[in-house]
Amino acid sequence: MFKVWPLGFVIMFYLCVACSPSQSFVKEKPTLGTDRYNVAFLIMDGVYNTELTAPFDIFQHTIYREGIKAMNTFTVANTLQPIQTFEGLYLLPDFDYTKEALPKIDILVVPSAEHHLDTDLEDEVMLDWVKEVAQGASYVTSHCDGAFVLAKAGLLDEVVSTTFPSDIEAYKKMFPHLAVKDKVLFVHDGKYITSAGGAKSFEASLYLCEVLYGKEIAQRLAGGLVIDWDLDSLEKYIAP
Repeated sequence: MFKVWPLGFVIMFYLCVACSPSQSFVKEKPTLGTDRYNVAFLIMDGVYNTELTAPFDIFQHTIYREGIKAMNTFTVANTLQPIQTFEGLYLLPDFDYTKEALPKIDILVVPSAEHHLDTDLEDEVMLDWVKEVAQGASYVTSHCDGAFVLAKAGLLDEVVSTTFPSDIEAYKKMFPHLAVKDKVLFVHDGKYITSAGGAKSFEASLYLCEVLYGKEIAQRLAGGLVIDWDLDSLEKYIAP
């Protein structure tokens, strides 16, 4: 004999099952193509949208260009739980650098985040990880205040760098031993590319693509995102 449950009870039961933690979404690991550059984006709570999405857009679109060594793009954080950007978007990291073995990272991207001038610089685990990755990476890039992380990790001691224009003075005060360029969109010295950030994160990322792939590919990547690209016209500093 089957018992007939009230409709309201049945609805509440299915709502509870649907909202149960056991039904939470699990993100699959990204599929990394072979013979590509592995590009890791370091994210944390308070990361700024543009400094993350601008380079991610440029680098991810390399997979649509033939005849080049394209880029695998993925995010890393100190958790696999959702990360909230400064502007309110939620992101699910691909890798937890504190618990997982990561693929070899060829290019590390450090976007700016809300606390890159204060509490993030006290995160020794994160700073040690950045230092370790930088040793084996071909390029390490920062956008806006991401330069503070690289500087705190001791990676910019022997090179010229820049950061967000209104934070230049704070940058010089915090790291008085550094060689700092202002009034430029980006600086390239050795394996390090630091940019002013904001929408100019696109230009710094296109510059790295021109270094790796040449002018024609960089122009095609820019055209795909409706960006006027002319490296010669940009205010920049490229170390000899």
